This record gives sequence, C-alpha cells and structure tokens, in this order.
Amino acid sequence: MIILLQTKGEGLEVKQKMKRNLKISPPFFEIGPKNYLFGQDIYNLARVADEAARRYRVNVIFTAPYVNIAEIVKDTKALYVFAPHMDAAPVGRGLANILPESIKEAGARGVMLNHVEKPLGLTELSQSIARAKQLNLMSIVCASSIVETKSVAMMAPDMMVSEPTELIGSGQAADMGYVEAVMKAALSVNPHIGVLVAGGVSTGEDVYKIIYAGADATGSSSGIVMAPDPEKKIYEMLQAVRQAWDDRCLTNKRSI
Repeated sequence: MIILLQTKGEGLEVKQKMKRNLKISPPFFEIGPKNYLFGQDIYNLARVADEAARRYRVNVIFTAPYVNIAEIVKDTKALYVFAPHMDAAPVGRGLANILPESIKEAGARGVMLNHVEKPLGLTELSQSIARAKQLNLMSIVCASSIVETKSVAMMAPDMMVSEPTELIGSGQAADMGYVEAVMKAALSVNPHIGVLVAGGVSTGEDVYKIIYAGADATGSSSGIVMAPDPEKKIYEMLQAVRQAWDDRCLTNKRSI
C-alpha cells in the first residue's frame, strides 16, 4: 500500500494522484452492463450511475455497448464512457472491425481491452494500447492472475483490471490477500498505473473490503444489472467506495 504524506492545505487524495500521475483519480469504479441490457435500459442505468457518481464523488467508468456510446456521452455529465473493445486496424479496409477513430468520434474517453470474453494475443494487445495512446484514448486492460497482472502493467496502459476468471459473475469476490498481492505486483513494475480489482463483486460490503484493502478501484457487471433493484445497487456500491476510501485515508493519516 502506498504511504500518503499530507502537508498543510493538501488532501490525501490529491497527494496520491500527484505522486502516481493517474489519468483517473481514485477512488474509481467501473460499470459494464455487457449484453445484459439494451436500448432504453442502458440509458436509464447510465443516468443513475451519473447521478450516483456526483453524489458520492466517485469517478465512474461506464463501459457501454458501441451503439449507445454517443447518446450516453451526450446525456451524462460525470461518467467516463469507455468502449468495451476495439481493433488495432487503421482507417481503410477492414469490414466490421471496431475502428479506434470511430470510438473517439463517438465521444468515448477510453477503451477496455483483453476482457476474458474478448481476449487478445500479445501482439494485438500491444498494438491496441499503442493505437489508444495515439488517439489520446485511455486504456484499461484486463488480467486474470498475478503473473498476468505484472505482464499487463509492464505494457503501460493507463489502468488495468485484475480479476481471477473463475470469480467473474460468481458472486464470490476476491479475498483481501489477493487485493494486496495485485497492488504490490502491479505497482512494483509500474507505479503510474491505476489498478482495479474485481470479479464476483455483488455487494457494498465486497466493494468496501476491496477498496479499503488498497485497490484504486473495483467494479461490477452482473452484480448490478442482475440485482432485484439495479439503481439501488449502484448507490449502495458507490457509497461503499466513498466510505472505504475516506476510512482508508483517515487510517493512513493517523499512521503518519
């Protein structure tokens, strides 16, 4: 865990962002509805996420289906709207490829890469990260183990998601030992990468434990959209992010 030093008039969160030079200031949270929702339900979820992000002062990445990106960008104020994938293809031939320039033009601020449901080979992943940098698109790259976490961190995306594949959609969140190991592994090779730890996150308690244990962020897909009341679940989780971060900053301040 990074030791935060506070000087007069400077908040702990500001000091951490300055120290690590992150594109999105922690704490942050990722919501990815995947294909569980479509049409108006996607827009409704985005509006709720936008309102909750502002209420709890949590930066929210909303990973939207391609066809909904432009409308969500236009309809929300606080969300970082990301695409769920893109191809490294250049402008020109490539029927049905997801062109990075099209994502940018639609208003997306970043892209998720190498999700377990859309894995990439090493060369393709490296090329995609490079294409994102060329267009000033943020990249968040997925990893499924501690070893892969270090490998991804070395590739220098802006952020990464570390989640064991077996936990995705399971309702069983990672234990705190995994969170601490992930943060140590990622930051040992790249101190300027934002690290999101997820997989099976389904309750505010899961969220609180992961953030308090040292993660910059966490996130949820099925834990939100499959909940009896997705709107209530978003508020529950973002409130937990804020509470965990504030408690963690207070604990660090007292330890100085």
